[in-house]
Amino acid sequence: MNPLLQDVTQFLYREARLLDDRDWDNWLNCYHPEAVYWMPAWTDHDQLTRDPQREISLIYYGCRDGLEDRVYRIKTERSAASTPEPRTTHMLSNIELLGQEGDTVTVRYNWCTWSHRYQKTDQFFGTTTLTLHTADSGLVIMKKVVQLNNDYINQVIDIYHI
Repeated sequence: MNPLLQDVTQFLYREARLLDDRDWDNWLNCYHPEAVYWMPAWTDHDQLTRDPQREISLIYYGCRDGLEDRVYRIKTERSAASTPEPRTTHMLSNIELLGQEGDTVTVRYNWCTWSHRYQKTDQFFGTTTLTLHTADSGLVIMKKVVQLNNDYINQVIDIYHI
């Protein structure tokens, strides 16, 4: 296996595990301070929105500060949508390196998340494209674009669902 692909795969597995373990602070460390986190919405024409500044998004944080605020609300129980926190299991597949330029790597993978809360289990699935920065200290996410394929859901979608 390509050593870079192996490192990327282990990094992605770790990020998913941190979400499942609700290890929020270490999960945030997977993201660069300037990281963009975006889940576009589907349009009426079955296309994804393309501009989070002018079109609707399911989730959009222009930098890690937004993720930090979301985690703060989850940890301090100031989020009714996250109380109680669901139990999740993230599964990743088809991890593929799309390109590398200098210390930047573009990755695509498929994912499925099982979420259990209030004696009910839901499943979410989709595709994610990442831009990772490689450094001596390891990999860090610069941009995460999540395509949620089953977007007709009966609840609020959150960072731990994807």
